[in-house]
Amino acid sequence: MKNRTINAQRPCWRGIRIVLGIVMLLGLLWSGYNWYRIEQTIEGANARHATVGIVLGAAVWGEGPSPGLRERLEQAATLYEEGYVSKLLVTGGLGEGKTITEAAVSRNYLVAKGIPEEDILLESKSTSTYENLLYGQQVLEEHHIQDALIISHDYHLARAMIMADSLGIVASPVGTTSHVLFGPYHKAREVLALTDWELSRLWTQVLGTVVLA
Repeated sequence: MKNRTINAQRPCWRGIRIVLGIVMLLGLLWSGYNWYRIEQTIEGANARHATVGIVLGAAVWGEGPSPGLRERLEQAATLYEEGYVSKLLVTGGLGEGKTITEAAVSRNYLVAKGIPEEDILLESKSTSTYENLLYGQQVLEEHHIQDALIISHDYHLARAMIMADSLGIVASPVGTTSHVLFGPYHKAREVLALTDWELSRLWTQVLGTVVLA
């Protein structure tokens, strides 16, 4: 009787292993696809002329930009100084325990570099990349701006562009390669972040279909 039980369990475990293997394979393929999307966006992220450069938010340290945010702001300042954009839109709200928004920190940094304050637009409500773009879009509409550059670290651009496209923002990516952040780690995080975004979008579509039905 015991041998019969063991023999009956073997096909069950074999099936579980097969399913787990398929799931792992699909996960690897999906991760590879997202890594490919990140690399392809980086390769195509060249400076172009547009009305405004949207600087995606990042952490602040005290009342100044973190080294990562400073890299994004330096890229934005270069694009402005070289005439690719005539305005800059800085983004980011008030972080936990902070007394100044990311946008205000970014503005102050750019003004200190000699960029006229009147050429800097602010979006000060967001707490995520998607909100950077969602609330930033409202600022663009208020100023009747219809084209933009999205400025961030290169590994971040694929997700930012997918989000911008979902909002109908006409934009091109421009990236900066970090010298203060560990690239492979952040690319791996972006693979996960892209997966989370796609799953959230799929779930929203499913819920919308169910409600309409």
